[in-house]
Amino acid sequence: MLLILITSMLILSGCWNRRELNELSIAVGIGLDKVGPKYRLSIQVVDTGAVASKKGGGGGAPVTLYNTEADSIYEAVRRMTTLSARRIYPSHLRILIIGEELARDGIAQALDLLSRDWELRSDFYMTVAKGDRAENILKVLTPIEQIPASKLFNSLKTSERLWAPTKAVHLDDFINDFLSDGHQPVLSGIRILGDADKGSNKESLNSVVPEARLQYANLAVFKEDRLIGWLNEVESKGYNYITDNVKSTVGPIPCPESGDGIINMEILNSSTKIKGSVRNGKPEIDITVKNLENIGEVGCNYDISKDKQIQKLQELAAETSIQIMDTSIRKVQKTYKSDIFGFGDAIHRADKEYWKKNKDQWGQIFPTVEVNYHVEVRIREMGTTNNSFLQAKKREES
Repeated sequence: MLLILITSMLILSGCWNRRELNELSIAVGIGLDKVGPKYRLSIQVVDTGAVASKKGGGGGAPVTLYNTEADSIYEAVRRMTTLSARRIYPSHLRILIIGEELARDGIAQALDLLSRDWELRSDFYMTVAKGDRAENILKVLTPIEQIPASKLFNSLKTSERLWAPTKAVHLDDFINDFLSDGHQPVLSGIRILGDADKGSNKESLNSVVPEARLQYANLAVFKEDRLIGWLNEVESKGYNYITDNVKSTVGPIPCPESGDGIINMEILNSSTKIKGSVRNGKPEIDITVKNLENIGEVGCNYDISKDKQIQKLQELAAETSIQIMDTSIRKVQKTYKSDIFGFGDAIHRADKEYWKKNKDQWGQIFPTVEVNYHVEVRIREMGTTNNSFLQAKKREES
């Protein structure tokens, strides 16, 4: 009898924190900006009715954007209740965008608030609005993918897998790097291409070419919680090679003999190991990279049917990878002096006594660290044909 009573109580009690869908506004994107002394909070909320509608061009926009300003982010969150008829539910958040002005001012307070919210999962991505406000990014509607925040999430996920200059960063990743003595954070940048004002109108999606599009562009360099600058595309690619974050990408190399034209290599797999050491009291870093590549495109008169020629391409591809990594390291060491590569962590693993004595001065030591490169490239395939038809055409003309 007691067992039946307990079972009945469990069944009838239900779920204490149950939420009805018609009582909630599902937040999928959050933007944080600094406007003068105040914080501006923007939340992109899904209009479930518009998304569920099967009517082609009818209805309103699939999302709504709410904005509030306050002296603190926590206050701005509470002020949001004066705008939304439903309670905003953040558990399905896909993207957090930080405006560049706020990023340069520091984002530790924002991260502290977000990390404390028990309803917020940490599987969303973080980005920086390059030269813009986060609010403006969240205003732009996107074709094909109805929900802009979902588009941004999926685009970054795909881009990181197929295009080396981007990096997908979760909240926990950023906080871990922020707390580390030997590794500083980075975030991918996002920018608007086209007319941002027109991009917020649903009519702009009726055109084959939308009035505005969103594009990920390069990596933002942080020192602790503050944005201090940007890497360009090549430098961003170098960063990802160094930190073992290249899954697949395309890498052009100059044609070996004529120097006229390029050969595009498809990187199928890349693995990197960073090893630290202390020699004669000075820290050194050894970077070992192994790439498996295909020949994707031959844009010159170069015979790739012979083993000797393939060997030459492998050497050139290795040299190009070294140049890309070295360009990134020299830029960061000289201009930003922020150890985004995790060299400090490598030195810590290699020599704990040295690190214990010098970790507080690592910001001054990092720019002087010597880096050695060891790159091995193996070409697996050359496509469906050994030589380009362009080579035969040029032979006929000569």
